[in-house]
Amino acid sequence: MCLAALAIGLSDRHPWVLASNRDEFFDRPAAPLAWWRPPNGAQDILSGRDLSAGGTWLGLTAGGRLSLVTNVREPGRVMAASRSRGELVLQSLLDSEAAAPPPDCLAVPRNGFNLITADLSIDAQRQSGAAAARWVSNRSPAPQALRPGLYGLSNAALDTPWPKVTNLKEALRHTVAQAQGIDDIIDSAFAALADRRCAADAQLPDTGIPLQRERQLSAAFIDIAAADGQGRPYGTRCSTVVLVVQRQGGRRLVHVVERRFRVGGALAGETAVQWELESPGR
Repeated sequence: MCLAALAIGLSDRHPWVLASNRDEFFDRPAAPLAWWRPPNGAQDILSGRDLSAGGTWLGLTAGGRLSLVTNVREPGRVMAASRSRGELVLQSLLDSEAAAPPPDCLAVPRNGFNLITADLSIDAQRQSGAAAARWVSNRSPAPQALRPGLYGLSNAALDTPWPKVTNLKEALRHTVAQAQGIDDIIDSAFAALADRRCAADAQLPDTGIPLQRERQLSAAFIDIAAADGQGRPYGTRCSTVVLVVQRQGGRRLVHVVERRFRVGGALAGETAVQWELESPGR
């Protein structure tokens, strides 16, 4: 996954909203969003699956634990034999306390990564002492607690103001404030994730890659089809929206929708899952 925006506690009605895109080579096999049980896992996980390395880019548990990972763009620091970053998501969902990254996630050498972990059952607005979510990176010395607010992430540090990060955050802020219902939020989030506009050259970050590739990667929705026959098609493989709805009596419903795409951006399929969490702060 290479782009995400997360709204925590900005709305009493919708306390958690996540919009994210996963960008990857199209020839890397993956399974669509579904419940599955990892080997030796104590509980099922809802996620897509990387069938090459066995991990995932975004996953949840039935109890409301969430984890996602993005890579950090470091052209001069690429380890061919590095452990998969996707296994960090599984470790954080299965092996750590809620909303905490795996305690040894910085101990194993890996290519650059960002990891966000969260507990969707926590009422972040009212439980001020509870760390509802955390961010950790291979570049950061310690996890950073994420309090109620709006956060954006791509292939640099948390809230680095790349144009697509800033645009997605603002779109999500407006969506949470103005949307009238579940479908409205989900549709608006997917519309923001589908933005194919590239940033102006003056706004592009300098991450050490060629300018043309920097331009191509500056859009929220990426489509690098390698039409000239050189290289491998790369782009947005799927978009995912996670929405928590607060109901009367403390009921909290989780809605997860994944849309998958072919080379060129045509819709290949959609999966929607919803369930009820236990009471917040259980």
